[in-house]
Amino acid sequence: MMASDLSSLLNSSRALNSHLSRPDLPSVNLSLDQIEAQSRRLVSRQPGASSDADRANYLLAQAHVDAPALANSIAHLNTSTTFSPLQPLQDTDVAGYLRHAHEQNLISTIEEGRRETQEHFYRLLEERSHKDWEAKKRRVFEELGGRATSDSKALAEMKKSFHGKAALTASTGPSLTLQMQSKMMAYDRTISELNAARLRGTSCPVIHLLMQAAASLNSEPSSQQMLQNFHVLAKITCEPPALPPVEHAGAHILNAPLFERKYARVYLGDSDSREAAALRTQIAKGSREALEDQFWDIIERSIQSRPMEARLGGDPSVANKIRAFLLMRYYKNGQWEDRIELVAGQPLWAKLYYLVRTGHAQEALDEALKSQQAIEHREDSFVSHFRSWVESPERRLPKPHRDHLQTVYNAHMLHSASADPFKLALYKLMGKLEPSRRTVPQVTMTTEDWLWFQLAMVDEEEEGGLRGLTEVLLSYGERHFDGAKKGVWPGVLLMCGQFERAVAALWEHSETEIEAVHLAIALAYHGLLRVPSRAETSDISPLTLSPLSPPALSLPMLIWRYVRQFVKMDAKEALQYVYCVCLSADQGDGVGRENVETAWELVRRIIVLAHSGPAWEELVGGFRPDGTRFSGVIEQGATLLHLQNTAQYNEQILIRAARDSEENDRIPEAIKLYNLAGDYGTVISCLAQALGNTLAQPAGETEKGKIIERTAVEILRHYERTNRAVGKDRDAAVRLLRVREALNAKSSGRFDVVLEIMESTDLIPLDGDVAKITRKAEEFKDLHDALQRNLQVYLPLTMEALAAVHQSIKNSATAEATRQMTLTALRKKSRSLMVFAGILKYRMSPDVYSYLARLDVEIAL
Repeated sequence: MMASDLSSLLNSSRALNSHLSRPDLPSVNLSLDQIEAQSRRLVSRQPGASSDADRANYLLAQAHVDAPALANSIAHLNTSTTFSPLQPLQDTDVAGYLRHAHEQNLISTIEEGRRETQEHFYRLLEERSHKDWEAKKRRVFEELGGRATSDSKALAEMKKSFHGKAALTASTGPSLTLQMQSKMMAYDRTISELNAARLRGTSCPVIHLLMQAAASLNSEPSSQQMLQNFHVLAKITCEPPALPPVEHAGAHILNAPLFERKYARVYLGDSDSREAAALRTQIAKGSREALEDQFWDIIERSIQSRPMEARLGGDPSVANKIRAFLLMRYYKNGQWEDRIELVAGQPLWAKLYYLVRTGHAQEALDEALKSQQAIEHREDSFVSHFRSWVESPERRLPKPHRDHLQTVYNAHMLHSASADPFKLALYKLMGKLEPSRRTVPQVTMTTEDWLWFQLAMVDEEEEGGLRGLTEVLLSYGERHFDGAKKGVWPGVLLMCGQFERAVAALWEHSETEIEAVHLAIALAYHGLLRVPSRAETSDISPLTLSPLSPPALSLPMLIWRYVRQFVKMDAKEALQYVYCVCLSADQGDGVGRENVETAWELVRRIIVLAHSGPAWEELVGGFRPDGTRFSGVIEQGATLLHLQNTAQYNEQILIRAARDSEENDRIPEAIKLYNLAGDYGTVISCLAQALGNTLAQPAGETEKGKIIERTAVEILRHYERTNRAVGKDRDAAVRLLRVREALNAKSSGRFDVVLEIMESTDLIPLDGDVAKITRKAEEFKDLHDALQRNLQVYLPLTMEALAAVHQSIKNSATAEATRQMTLTALRKKSRSLMVFAGILKYRMSPDVYSYLARLDVEIAL
């Protein structure tokens, strides 16, 4: 039974695929493993792979490439012998071993240098990309912030609740802190004094005024560093702390030193000229003297803070103070530090060096002469060389003297482990020895000491002078100097004459932006700032770097980004900064002219952005009630803007500012500006357009409409008295003002006055004469555009007045005959208005015409 079931199951399973069988194909009676083995044998018999390799070898052989040999070499390559010599070295082959080691050192050095260069490149690329991104992000945030804050009602209320700069808020970016506001106010007084001196034609010690402002901000963390930067610049420019009092004005102006643009011709001229080399020498000397003053101040404060260690005694001389400082620094536990050489019982080399380091070279020479015998016993002819070096104006010894110093230096100090470092430093300074070795152990310990030593070693006739030192400092970069103390890098750039880079370095940090602007102004005043042309100026950074020209800084961009923070609140102060843009007006290649034009543009921008009111009129000028004109602050400072005459002032400032005001929908200001410029026709044209635009608005809805109406009344009264701008525009302005009076009368319910005013305008014929009505309708197209546009305003106004007066007469208790006669006259005027409106039907909307017809029916009943 079970066997039959299994056989039937087998037969049925075989019948499952019977419909798939094809008699023309043989059946496969192999297992899966057998099928795989047969497939592999078939593939191995195919000739395709070997033939491809043969064809490849054939093609490579035509190019003289032995592919099989190379493949065999690669297969048998032993990487363990990569750094072994190609030829086996014998154990006794010392020369071969050294040669191989030398070659391997060269290879490893080259590879290490390549890797370091690559890493340095990618690090600089990342830093530059990050800096550019931060600058672009900051610019975008400034622009977005300006738009976001300009419409803020809360911010506007806050501005109104404070007086002056006490509530300054940036028009671009976050609100200014109280600390920033106080700093800005401290500095802006200096700029006002500078411009006042420029107007008088006298010089101004602007750097020392900025130093006083920085000194008043002791709470600022950056104030001390900026105070030192200003001190460096004062030394470079040789600016005195103050000018003598003006007792005899004419004689004083003739004999006073001229600071403004004093160095511009040399600084902006040929950098290879003798004068440019002299200027670089002066920059290095001034920077060195500033560092000397700074170090002397440190010594005096150190002695005052530790009098017991200093043991100064009753001798206040410079040499005694240096002796006291040396005791404090190098005398510990009853003995002097190692390598401090004592001459005649005192550390004379250190004493001489520190006297030179603090700028007391003559006192150092006196000390050397006092101990000449002891010195000559140790270092023959040192005193004579030192005397020649101190007495030389340029601190340069003749070639024979320097050669002698070089010989002594090489023989006794260069490789000596016990030589006094201060003696070594003195020899290097006197002979300008080994300028490439820029560090002296135990001497150049701080950044300031190191910088002073480099500046003292600078010689314009050797090693590239100050320009060579600048290249070295730029190769070090900001990270090298700002590692221990922030804010040092701008000072370093300033001391090596990279003034534009110094300002840009300050501008990059928000806490020193204010100082950057004022430092740039001081540099431009003395002629030590190069401004790029408009085509070269970047929209992102004020600094322009080009491989073909020296660095340049966009002073207009810097000033505008600074003043736009308070231009709306204190436009008068912003104008003082814009005056400084024209300091570079004498720069060649058309750049000076571009700066002047940019200054004009900024002045116009200030006029447009400034808040209206008495302060605005004080800025641009205006008219007194008696019609006389008074000048504004801009016109009073026209010479600072290089405006030659009144006509140029009117054209470049007033008229163009008026156009800009029109574009910014500040019509009252535009009208006043056109009026100040004497363009009376444009004044009346603007008035008519503005009155036409505000006529449809309800009375008193906007403050702007009230201002326009008041302005129009004042100007028209003045023009009628002086018979100016007679014509179509003035007539239109007068009529539009009368219509506004009628609208005001309607608001107060005096419809009889409305009707009287509208009849006096002669805009609508109301006497019933059809011929006159037709002629008036034909003349309508010749009316001023503002009157044509407001047809839908004064036609319903007149009809409403007629309807209201009609209703009032109809309900009055006057005599019947009189009442009927008045009502008839009113109906006649109503019909005249409807005839006039019918002719001009398509110049108004259907709703207005239907409204007129409905009122006319009410009057006719």
